[in-house]
Parts: sequence; structure tokens; C-alpha cells
Amino acid sequence: MHYLKYIAKVGVIFEIKSRVVKNISGFPAVAGKNAKLLILGSMPSEASLQKQQYYGHQRNAFWSIMMTLFCDQPNHSVLPYTQRKRLLIENNIAVWDVLKNCHRDGSLDTAIKMDSIKTNNFLQFFLSHPDIKKVFFNGLKAEAIYIKHVLSTLNKQFSDLEYCRLPSTSPAHASITLKQKTAIWKKEIKDYNNFLIKE
Repeated sequence: MHYLKYIAKVGVIFEIKSRVVKNISGFPAVAGKNAKLLILGSMPSEASLQKQQYYGHQRNAFWSIMMTLFCDQPNHSVLPYTQRKRLLIENNIAVWDVLKNCHRDGSLDTAIKMDSIKTNNFLQFFLSHPDIKKVFFNGLKAEAIYIKHVLSTLNKQFSDLEYCRLPSTSPAHASITLKQKTAIWKKEIKDYNNFLIKE
């Protein structure tokens, strides 16, 4: 919500545009009991929160990439959200966010108020999903928050977890093309998944 606040200073009236900073909460993890890899974002965007769907912004590349990798079908709109979640679970992929809740103005990661963050309970999550061996970060912010606020809370039994940062699927990350993003995600996600299946 926008509102105007007028401040008188040395005889001059300044018009300042302010925004209400919202307290927002993320979603439960999408994860089957046999999940072998975990993809982490930071916090759902405003569009995702409105739809109550992971990566709900129409220009976010996440679902297009997942559909290309596992269905050879880049148009994610052909599948309802429940079926897209099932696609991940069937391919041993879990999806979650590093943050449980935070204050944020808008959708950008840079707008997260870092003094307000609360991370998800990863210790309990990894205990409940012992087959997960590798964590992929969807962008830099998720990785940075996890390293600073989560890593030190994990038991030594999780010290063998592998980590990999992937280019963000957010439309705000436009320095590389969708084709380039898809190629990088395919190399890391699908190839790792195929390796696990062959073991």
C-alpha cells in the first residue's frame, strides 16, 4: 500500500512516497520421503504468495526449466501446479526456501530486511529426509543466507552435504538467457539425478 507523508522543513514542503513493509511467511517444503536433492530459494515473491505456488511469477523460469528437463515440454502451463509438484517428487527433487518468514518491501531479495529474518528448521528437515545428499541454491541470496544463518546450526552428521549455486530463475536475473540458464541447470540437476539413479 502506498501513502503520502508531508514533512515541513525550513519552510519547504517535501513529498515523500512510502511503502508498507510486509511481514511474509513462506510455504511448506515440496518433498517426497525419497528426495535426494534439495533446491532452495530465499522467499516466495509477491506473485507466488498471491497464487500460493512456488515460483508463481509468470516470467520466472523455474517451472519451464523443470518441464524441459523432465518432460521435454517447456510450457509449464500445460500442467496444473499439483502435477508439477508431483513431477518434482517423482524425480526425487525437493523444493523449499531458506527463510520461514521475514519483512520485505516488494519481491526483490535486496528488499528483505535482514534483521527480521527467521530461517526454516533445516536440522529437522534433513533428519526427516536422510537421502538428500546435495543442496542447490536458486540464486546468490539463498546461498548467502543459508551459509550465514543455517550452516552452523547443522549437526556434524550433515557435514558431507554437497552444495552448488545455480543462476537465479528470477526474471530480475537477466544477465544470461533462458537457454543458458536451462543448460546450466540441466548439467547440475539432471546429470546429478541420473548419477543417483544409476548408483
